[in-house]
Amino acid sequence: MMLWSSYSFSQNRADKQHLSDNNSFSMILMGDPQGYTKYDINQPIFELCTAWIADNINNLNIKAVLLTGDLVEQNENIVIDSRMLNQTSKEMWESASNSLKRLDNKVPYIISAGNHEYGYKRAENGMTHFPEYIDFERNSTWKNSCIASYPNRSGIQSLENSAFEFKDKNWGNILVITSEFAPRDEVLNWAKELCQKTEYKDHRVIFMTHSYLHERSGKRIKEEGYTISPRNWGEDIWNKLIKPSSNIVLVICGHTGKPGDFEDNTAFSKDKNASGRTVNQMMFNVQTIGGGWEGNGGDGWLRIMEFMPDGKTIKIRTYSPLFGISPTTKQFANRDGECDKFDIVVE
Repeated sequence: MMLWSSYSFSQNRADKQHLSDNNSFSMILMGDPQGYTKYDINQPIFELCTAWIADNINNLNIKAVLLTGDLVEQNENIVIDSRMLNQTSKEMWESASNSLKRLDNKVPYIISAGNHEYGYKRAENGMTHFPEYIDFERNSTWKNSCIASYPNRSGIQSLENSAFEFKDKNWGNILVITSEFAPRDEVLNWAKELCQKTEYKDHRVIFMTHSYLHERSGKRIKEEGYTISPRNWGEDIWNKLIKPSSNIVLVICGHTGKPGDFEDNTAFSKDKNASGRTVNQMMFNVQTIGGGWEGNGGDGWLRIMEFMPDGKTIKIRTYSPLFGISPTTKQFANRDGECDKFDIVVE
């Protein structure tokens, strides 16, 4: 008879990440995952990422997962263009939903619906299947964190426009507000009024939207070719919401990027709002990393945002569970470039 110790059954993990300070908490940022969902062979990479996040909730003290949008390549299409995908829209939505299921009832995930979530192929109109697959009841953690929502373009109450509250002994109160792609004026007004409400005016606010900054330069987008209407692009969002709101300290987006260096899929900029407070603005979208537009969807890259106990510093690290899962590739799992590892200081 063979006897096994508990050690014999333990997994030799190559992917364990740690906070730099045990008193910190983290949020995990994922770039646009459409490159994972549009090909069946890539879909397990998305699920690996969410499985890794679920496995590290306690280890990294994860309070939320932030996704910059474009869960699918096309919202409503049954005709497969083999040059760019091999899944129908339904199959892509089901894949995204199944990957996110790993996080349900464990941690809130907050999504900025992207242009590919609307219309048929590229945001021709405001129709979306988002609320059918990302319904409020699927994740019980939203019940204790979601404090407001605003109807989508079809008049349906949806998490496309929603706000989540988090509390920390060092950071105080944090409000994360997310919005639909190219948000309408009424959505921006809703978000601004929420920021100004007595119960939230002293919160640090993180605003998320899909399309906002150009890659590399960090300049705000002034115009795009999508016909969805009414709409606001990045510069409009800044002028109508971000600049006049004194408590928005960080803007997060995705959307832009191109094949090339890693830097071609990220951006960071800082500007003063109307109150003279610095607003940090960050774009992260890695869908072309790992082989270009028709590659593997992003090599599993995500960002660990560590909120330090000083109550003002967010340490950004860029990490890949895909590389980290194996001792053979663990050496490639952490990026150390200027655009990959840096500090954000919140005033």
